[in-house]
Amino acid sequence: MYPLLFELGPVSIYSYGVLLATAYIVGLQFALRRADRAGLNGQRVMDLGIFVIISALVGAKLMLFLLDIDRFTSDPAQLMVLVKSGGVFYGGLLLAVPVAWWYIRRHGLPLWTTCDLFAPGIALGHSIGRMGCLLAGCCYGSPTDVPWAITFTSTLAAANVGTPLEIALHPTQIYEAVAELLVLAALLFGERRWRRFPGRTFWTYLLLYPTARIIIEFYRGDPRGMLFDTISTSQVLSGLIVPISIVMLILLGRKAPEADATSRRHQKRAA
Repeated sequence: MYPLLFELGPVSIYSYGVLLATAYIVGLQFALRRADRAGLNGQRVMDLGIFVIISALVGAKLMLFLLDIDRFTSDPAQLMVLVKSGGVFYGGLLLAVPVAWWYIRRHGLPLWTTCDLFAPGIALGHSIGRMGCLLAGCCYGSPTDVPWAITFTSTLAAANVGTPLEIALHPTQIYEAVAELLVLAALLFGERRWRRFPGRTFWTYLLLYPTARIIIEFYRGDPRGMLFDTISTSQVLSGLIVPISIVMLILLGRKAPEADATSRRHQKRAA
């Protein structure tokens, strides 16, 4: 593929960095447009988005370091991989969530409504980011003979992230990009057709994406931290998030009618 887009003198412009920046900008802009429609303070949402982006970057790289700590500590030169790669998505999520919770509580934003604003943008941004993975050659799939397999030929990709060359691989980056677009479509469709309650969009995202991730991980071929040599760290985390999401959807869905009934009683008393 094309890990290096072009060079400006001593400065190298990498495709992954460009698409990662695009992913964050597009995702944040999507959230801001939704904030306007929801009547929330756009500046607060913008600031929250910046906090989330920074914490997601730090968390993603930190988890990548921890999952392959022996490699990075034994050969300090490998630390450049942390600079050139985006890291582990779940690492970013695990740090971004508490940071977002802190900011939301500090500034009095409605918790679940605010989370709902960001969920579709996360799905869209992640889809764009995975295309950056495709161009960079990271997050590659396992060898296969399916007709839609892809073959990497860039020696730069092999040097940067260890991409296997001249071997037909599952295009797992495309699998995940498409999965995120389908999740995005489901979230937006659900907001129009299903019963609304605060938190439904956010927890639906955390139900659908990890489910897709569990399946896609079986086709990954890159080293990314494994348990018992069969289950990846991402599958373990996904397996924990899915049941939590189901429980939260049930609890918030039950709570919503009670809140609506209470609101109607207050309105009748006021009248």
